[in-house]
Amino acid sequence: MKQEDIIKRLSAVPIFKELTAFELAPFVEIAQTRFYKHKMYVFMQDDSMDRVFFIHSGKVKIYKSDFSGKEQIVSVLEPGEMFPHAGFFRKGTFPAHAEVMEDANLIVIPIDKFEEILISYPELCIKLFKVLGEKIVDLQNRLEEQILHNTYEQIVLLLIRLCKSNGEKIDNQFKLTTQFTNRELANMIGTSRETVSRTINQLKKKEFIFLDDDGYYFIDRESLKQELFY
Repeated sequence: MKQEDIIKRLSAVPIFKELTAFELAPFVEIAQTRFYKHKMYVFMQDDSMDRVFFIHSGKVKIYKSDFSGKEQIVSVLEPGEMFPHAGFFRKGTFPAHAEVMEDANLIVIPIDKFEEILISYPELCIKLFKVLGEKIVDLQNRLEEQILHNTYEQIVLLLIRLCKSNGEKIDNQFKLTTQFTNRELANMIGTSRETVSRTINQLKKKEFIFLDDDGYYFIDRESLKQELFY
């Protein structure tokens, strides 16, 4: 990966936006690039956390697993996103697995060097804490969804959330840019594949969602929102 590609990608990351080329230079200097093939692990849950990653191309699935091996998908990250978000200014381990869903080029920065530069730029710390705050609010919303909504509503809320995190707007609908299986959707909210399948079929009959010939979901987000009030 060329240095100009690294500069272009990092300058688009939320915490680096609005930095001048001079301010961004220290991060570019310590950045490394790595290529990961489909199904490779970037890191494993409980590995020592010593690096932060930025996705230049490809997609990465973040998930946790319990003692029985059951998978709970936290998120599917796309180009421009940073991970992990936790672990700065303290020693620790990676809180989840990171598995490559599509061949990926990642920009890698050692956390200790990253922290040294952050200390020199207090405004970057503020931006980082803002991003962390948004992640905390998202997790709180997910917990609330599990407590206050039945499974059908949780699946509807998940699809609405994916429109924002993994979707692009096309006319009046959203196309999910990642191909999700019913098993993966189920693993995001802790339900069964069969339950997701039934719900998806119901939503298809109502013409709120449909699959194109390539296996990508198109979602009528506004209709799904209205569905929650009936």
